[in-house]
Amino acid sequence: MALFKLQVNGKSYQADVDPDTPLLWVLRDNLGLVGTKYGCGIAQCGACTVHLNGEAVRSCVLPVSAVGKGKVTTIEGLSADGTHPVQKAWNEIDVPQCGYCQAGQIMTAAALLKRNPKPSQSEIDATMTGNICRCGTYHRIREAVKVAAASSSAPKTTK
Repeated sequence: MALFKLQVNGKSYQADVDPDTPLLWVLRDNLGLVGTKYGCGIAQCGACTVHLNGEAVRSCVLPVSAVGKGKVTTIEGLSADGTHPVQKAWNEIDVPQCGYCQAGQIMTAAALLKRNPKPSQSEIDATMTGNICRCGTYHRIREAVKVAAASSSAPKTTK
């Protein structure tokens, strides 16, 4: 066991865990942040996707010891009130059916739009295909990413 100091969603946490413990389990079991889901445990489905220093990573295979001083963002920290452009687009397009994979899907899409605010259809497909949706809402996922890209790059107006 070792004491790890983590920056998660802008807050400081400590976790006394084995260095090989996957970040997913530290988030869920030690910090009580259960929005990030366990899917496959082998980094293939994407349900466990979080951001580490703004990049999408699979938390089910990332040992907590690899986080170091990095900043972790989970679905709970993407926005305080669900107003991130991707979250708003997800609601507008009514993406989820069962919803289990949605936190990982949203985190993957948010990282894509952060690094590429105007992705092409093929870039969206290439990025989002790494996340599995058992309900098959891929067409709505793609549409929501396009809507989020359009809304987040729209000129801001002030009253």
